[in-house]
Amino acid sequence: MTQVRELYLGVADTAAELLAAPEVADDWHQPSALAKLSVQGLAGHLAGQVFFIPTVLAEPVPTEPAISIHEYYARVSWIGSDLDTPFNQAIRSGGEDEAADGPAALAARVAACVGELRGILPTAPDRPVRRPTWGPWSIGLDDFIASRMLELVVHCDDLAHSVGLPTPQFPAAAVETVVDLLSRIALRRHGATSVLRALSRAERAPASISAL
Repeated sequence: MTQVRELYLGVADTAAELLAAPEVADDWHQPSALAKLSVQGLAGHLAGQVFFIPTVLAEPVPTEPAISIHEYYARVSWIGSDLDTPFNQAIRSGGEDEAADGPAALAARVAACVGELRGILPTAPDRPVRRPTWGPWSIGLDDFIASRMLELVVHCDDLAHSVGLPTPQFPAAAVETVVDLLSRIALRRHGATSVLRALSRAERAPASISAL
């Protein structure tokens, strides 16, 4: 099994544990740390980053050309987009719907899905995959898994902060993979000078180099 798959499964296990925390259930209907998104909606969106893997693997191999993960992030329209775009509205409503059966049911589904993936991913070929909301492209399975790991790490921090829990600790290699992706996105959004200054010079650092 490739390293990114092993890292992803470990991160997904941590996400399942976080979703099962009583603090998440206690604050289920409260606003999350993300604007216009409840804890329920955020939990559902987080869970989706696990459910997406078997979903794309169940689809036929796409005929759209495969691009790199960095090109994927360069093409998507949602990065930095307004919260009220149709895409972001669909993210919020989709998260709420995914979690409609409550926190216990969602956590159990995620744990079961991770268990299923432990049996699938070791031998799954690195074939192209795609989601129906994308443009006319696909990406390799391992790149898709890396992109879902980014989502899991970022949204675990969001969810933990939302309910007053410490951010989960992830393996260093998983965090490094995510930070590598985020730094490349930040370079495209803010330019080399801003990123270099933010990382090296507090005196000249810009207000933000947020990747997403």
